[in-house]
Amino acid sequence: MFFKQLPSKEASLSYFFGCAGHGLAAAVDVVAGDENWFIEQADLAKVRITHVIDTHVHADHYTGGRELARRLNVPYCLHESAKSFVKFDYMPLSDGQVLDFGNVKIQILHTPGHTLDGMCLLVTDARRGQEPWFVITGDTLFVGAVGRPDLAGREREMANMLYDSLHQKLLQLPADLEIFPGHQAGSVCGAGISGKPSSTIGFEKRCNPFLSMDRETFVLELTASIPPRPTNMDLIVAANIAR
Repeated sequence: MFFKQLPSKEASLSYFFGCAGHGLAAAVDVVAGDENWFIEQADLAKVRITHVIDTHVHADHYTGGRELARRLNVPYCLHESAKSFVKFDYMPLSDGQVLDFGNVKIQILHTPGHTLDGMCLLVTDARRGQEPWFVITGDTLFVGAVGRPDLAGREREMANMLYDSLHQKLLQLPADLEIFPGHQAGSVCGAGISGKPSSTIGFEKRCNPFLSMDRETFVLELTASIPPRPTNMDLIVAANIAR
């Protein structure tokens, strides 16, 4: 497997990874303006990007995923639940679905809470073993923090969804599993996000304060610590869902 993390605008983290042996790659959470970087990296690695994936419809930055997919003539992917509000066709992904990149497999985990369409990507490399190697957690779980629950305008409901996504999906994964989030410190997508760009499930269980709270405390604390809404959020979301 090859793997690259790209720090980008608005403290975002994007990902390019795949199977060198089969020449297949995925691009995840591409920020507008970074499309050329992914094309150049694919050329350098002599691989073909076959899927461009956004872990959710972003509210803090313009996506470059649709433009990259258009330029490469490959599918642009979101969770299937985004069909209820986006205004264009895309490749829908469903909970439990597995995408095949040769030795590399991506299993889709639907994790609503930050947004209704949020998902995480559980990645396995068959050359390393049958157990998953890492999970890209989007805006569901950050290092030291979790995603903000207010973007859909139903803070308590979404916070309860996020609690379930964390405890029923991510915290059931092995403690030594690496996590790679969608943002680092400086992002408005969560409060108290660390500047460290990766962690493990076990470390977050021990040190992330939100993961040791019971449901009621989690909802109260999370809804009380919501950062200011992203600048131009409505314009960004409108552009990211427009036809």
